[in-house]
Amino acid sequence: MSLDSTQVLVKPIVSEKSYLESDMNKYRFVVANSANKIQIRQAVEELFGVKVKSVNVSNMHGKNKRFGRFTSKKADWKKAVVTLNDGESIDFFERFENV
Repeated sequence: MSLDSTQVLVKPIVSEKSYLESDMNKYRFVVANSANKIQIRQAVEELFGVKVKSVNVSNMHGKNKRFGRFTSKKADWKKAVVTLNDGESIDFFERFENV
């Protein structure tokens, strides 16, 4: 099954760590579980109009949660850290720098 570029990238991960890494041209995304590095690279380049230097992928295991006497498990998900070429950037955080 072929994924569309909008289906590969689920959402950006916005955290303090990802904010600090944006200075080093690294951006974090939650991606589809079936997406591979090549699809992630193509999706970022197509959606944001930037050149990707490298893609690192991690499979994250969902946490076990407990609600009273009932237990459940959060879903497993995949994280991608995308490094852009020098001079490239994605403007997730630029609008918050003057706050």
